[in-house]
Amino acid sequence: MNPYLKQYRWANVFAMIRNLKLDPKICSDDFHQRLVVITGATSGIGLAAAQKYAAHGADLILVNRNQEKSEALCRSLRSQFPIKCNYILADFSNLAAVRAAAGELAALDRNIDVFIHNAGIYLTQKTTTPDGLEAVFQTNYLSTFILNVLLLERFKAQNSGRILFVNSEAYRFAVAGLDFDDLFWERRRYSGLNSYGAAKLAQLLSMIGLVERYRGTGVTVNAMHPGNIRTNSGQNNGWFYRQFKRLVIDRSARPLDVAAEALYYLGVSAEVKDLTGRFFNLTTLEEPAPPALDRQAAVKLWEISLKLGGIHE
Repeated sequence: MNPYLKQYRWANVFAMIRNLKLDPKICSDDFHQRLVVITGATSGIGLAAAQKYAAHGADLILVNRNQEKSEALCRSLRSQFPIKCNYILADFSNLAAVRAAAGELAALDRNIDVFIHNAGIYLTQKTTTPDGLEAVFQTNYLSTFILNVLLLERFKAQNSGRILFVNSEAYRFAVAGLDFDDLFWERRRYSGLNSYGAAKLAQLLSMIGLVERYRGTGVTVNAMHPGNIRTNSGQNNGWFYRQFKRLVIDRSARPLDVAAEALYYLGVSAEVKDLTGRFFNLTTLEEPAPPALDRQAAVKLWEISLKLGGIHE
């Protein structure tokens, strides 16, 4: 039985479909000597966002798992733009590495003006991490949660900053919400879409707790659906998925710059300075589906996530 069934409104679904065709709003303001942290920045949306912010003068700290690619990217950006670019290594399938990265970020001697949570994976086959957790849930949600919780006091002390989730309309696949009795797909049949949707829903539910904890500060937390953007995600899946992506999904995909423009607008524009706890389809506000607004589920997930992450808040 779906507890949210009576709360769904077709008007919101139709609005989402219309919004998928819209272009992002553009912000032309510069961001000189402001600090931006981006996870998963060596390819795809993260890379495009890093280039966009660097082009406007922002300094960067990139949280990636590959040292060689990170070094090459920072060298390239520093050669093109008069900015500072550094990186922190962290594999999001390793919770200890994520906690260590949070410690490095917390110890920075300057404010983090924008934090873009972009790192993520899509898997068609269930995979377990060395931490013993389902890989999509850990990589797309739990590691991001750990970073946010361990940086809570730092952002509160700053009394400013914008936190952005690169989320997805795929959270709608979790139509009945999270299954707290089987978060890691041990009893249910695993599917790529459903696991990805559940992880993205978890991210939106964590936003509820973050917004409450930042109330009264200048810190905002928002989520963005980037649209169907041409990336190399899913290349570690099987032949059938890779062909389907190339022949079907990518045919209607939009350039990476579209998502980068939206992330820059949401991170810099004065028009959204005071908005928090919102979901954007690129830069268009949307009312989230009912499972993403369930505060009771958000509180329960927060408590479970603290235990999974080994964190005492």
